[in-house]
This record gives sequence, structure tokens and C-alpha cells, in this order.
Amino acid sequence: MTRILADLHDDDIQRLDRMAADQGKSRAAMLREAVQLYLLHRGDDRSWIDRGYGLWSDRPDIRDDFDDRRAGKRSRHDERH
Repeated sequence: MTRILADLHDDDIQRLDRMAADQGKSRAAMLREAVQLYLLHRGDDRSWIDRGYGLWSDRPDIRDDFDDRRAGKRSRHDERH
């Protein structure tokens, strides 16, 4: 683990310290959790694509539009135009 130095607004530190006390955590633990959540939601982690790929492949009621095109049928998109 690497130690860092960061400048934060006093109001933010006070709120962070109150939250940490309420949860029985240290300020550092709260900051580590905040960074992890930030990176999960805003970072470049695209593992959700791998987890979701093929999730509905066993559902016959959900069709791939390309299946119809491969079979030479008009797609739902074509019918609208």
C-alpha cells in the first residue's frame, strides 16, 4: 500500500470524520473505500461486460436481430422504415 498526501477542504474532512465515527472506521479506511467506489463507477473497469455477456442466451423469447438478417428475413428495424 502506498501512502499519499492530499489536500481536502476542512468541511469535507469534518463530514468524513463524522461518517467514519458513525461507522466505526478510520478516516483512511473511508478514503480507501471512496476511491474504490469511484474507480468502480468511473474508472476503466469494464468487467461488467464479461459478466453480462451471454446472460440471456438460453432465452428463446429474446432474439438477436442479426439471426433474422442471417436468415434473410426483414428485421424489426427494417419494418419501421
